[in-house]
Amino acid sequence: MSNPTVIQFGTSRFLQAHADLFLSEAMPGARPVTVVQSSGDPQRAARLQALAEGYEVRIRGLRQGRPVEETCRVTSIERGLIFGPDLAEVQRLVAEEADMILSNTGDAGFGPQAADAGRCLDPAMSYPAKLAYLLRARFEQGGRAVQVLPTELLRGNGTALRDLVLAAAEGMDRDYRDWLRAEVVWVNSLVDRIVSEPLYPAGAIAEPYALWAIEAQPGLRRPCQHPAVQVVPDLGVIERRKLFVLNLGHSWMVAEWLARGRRDAEHVREVMADPDWAARLRTVFAEEVLPGFVAAGEGAGLEDYIETTLERFSNPFLDHRLADIAQNHAQKLERRIAAFLAWAEANGDGRAKPRLRAALQGEIG
Repeated sequence: MSNPTVIQFGTSRFLQAHADLFLSEAMPGARPVTVVQSSGDPQRAARLQALAEGYEVRIRGLRQGRPVEETCRVTSIERGLIFGPDLAEVQRLVAEEADMILSNTGDAGFGPQAADAGRCLDPAMSYPAKLAYLLRARFEQGGRAVQVLPTELLRGNGTALRDLVLAAAEGMDRDYRDWLRAEVVWVNSLVDRIVSEPLYPAGAIAEPYALWAIEAQPGLRRPCQHPAVQVVPDLGVIERRKLFVLNLGHSWMVAEWLARGRRDAEHVREVMADPDWAARLRTVFAEEVLPGFVAAGEGAGLEDYIETTLERFSNPFLDHRLADIAQNHAQKLERRIAAFLAWAEANGDGRAKPRLRAALQGEIG
């Protein structure tokens, strides 16, 4: 099978160290990606040129307990375009050449904009509204199937983007909207990699761990063959592992850190360097989290996932501040710990889980 033509919306350091890196490693010598920058930020415009020239991703962390420091050269990006000045070429590429449309548009990318009410394509529109107009041109030129792969951190991100594009296309003809539903492959995915620092003018520093989990569906085309890219029948198990192990572990640490008066550690790695603190976290995972997954029939492989998570927490190169994790702590406790306790109980796990309940109630210590 030939390499796909990928149109990418977003220039984030996450994509640079995630999807763009995977495509580069899977397709050496190929340059399948055209990156589209939506904003007029001059720093990002300079980044576009650097992306097309090739850039470095530095991998720093632990792998199976051993320190890793590697430098990868990413060469998957052929060129960069700016949505305003290069609009005609962006329209042509989406209409005629794209096999896959990839995005990571940030926290506000899917949010509505005032320009969405306009009757023609406008650079000030939200990403879903832009996509509604761009895909209409493709439909009008024969409607060859295309795959849309958002990587935004939103549950059911492909389904959510489809619904937003359909809403933006509400005033357009019915045949086009039917085509959006039936012929466009809207892909749900979950991405995971800590990309801690940017490099300039392009590139990033990232941890060794990486995952791009893609939910299987009819018509799906895997973006590339790469160890980090996994096609799975259901994202639910992976989502629960990330939420109820990785994220829960972070919030449990913060609960204890707050109970200590924000003393004894500043970063996650310092928690892991404290033998007593790290041992208590291991106990939480082994005695309170693992049984919940086992009761739900999702225990296979979880001990390995926990070990990988603990290794990620111990990354000596990563300055992951507890104060940053502590933002919106009450809401995170509800989504991570309270939700886990309810889920575990609903699946028949009747253990008391005193450490998690203490964290939830602010009585840890």
